[in-house]
Amino acid sequence: HLAKKLIRSAKKIGANIVKFQTFKAKSLALENTPKVSYQKKSTQKNETHFEMLKKLELSYENHKHLFNYCKKLEIEFLSTPYDLKSAKFLNKLGVNYFKTSSADIVDLQLHKYIASTKKVSLVSVGMASIEEIAIVVNIYKKYGNKNLILLHTTSNYPASDGSINIRVIDTLRKTFKVPVGFSDHSKGYLAAVCAISLGARVIERHFTLNNNMDGPDHKASLNEKNFLKYIKEIRKSEILLGSKEKVI
Repeated sequence: HLAKKLIRSAKKIGANIVKFQTFKAKSLALENTPKVSYQKKSTQKNETHFEMLKKLELSYENHKHLFNYCKKLEIEFLSTPYDLKSAKFLNKLGVNYFKTSSADIVDLQLHKYIASTKKVSLVSVGMASIEEIAIVVNIYKKYGNKNLILLHTTSNYPASDGSINIRVIDTLRKTFKVPVGFSDHSKGYLAAVCAISLGARVIERHFTLNNNMDGPDHKASLNEKNFLKYIKEIRKSEILLGSKEKVI
């Protein structure tokens, strides 16, 4: 019910794609894995990282349900697989896009499978060095997947202004000769506008119906009113940038 409400809301305010996450807690974390600091602040104190993930699992059945719902509303369904089995399930489901998390830049088995599907692949590189990114880019080249897009990000929620480093978009584009986007964990709208001006082709942002809801990411997400403004600012920045042609 809540997921459908989010999809309807995202469609109404002008998002092109809605993204979910596909994982099984037992494949993603050990039972004694500690939470990271932003999760400690925004979730129950006595709950382990594993318990938190277990609560957030989306069943395969619900994936199918939401995939069809997105089709009906004419908005693209996308999900981040956190392991090979999840990626295979999503491919069978019929997704047109894949997205991998920053933490999975080193899961080469996952990247080999996604690259082999030839589908559009959005790869977050927040936690990666240039050398690690190069290894992954070469995998996509080797499999003849020409649909790779790198997403610059800072893997913190919310990310401090000084850590966002948007000029890296330029570095990534020039180094790897692929389209680059920006997964935005900042506060406000300015980071996305700066990213667009440096050539970002995709913008990802966390979205919620209410910032006070229970869960790790709501505090660093945009609600409906703010997301609408966010999209308007991005569209306005595209108009302001115009073309490179000097006109009188």
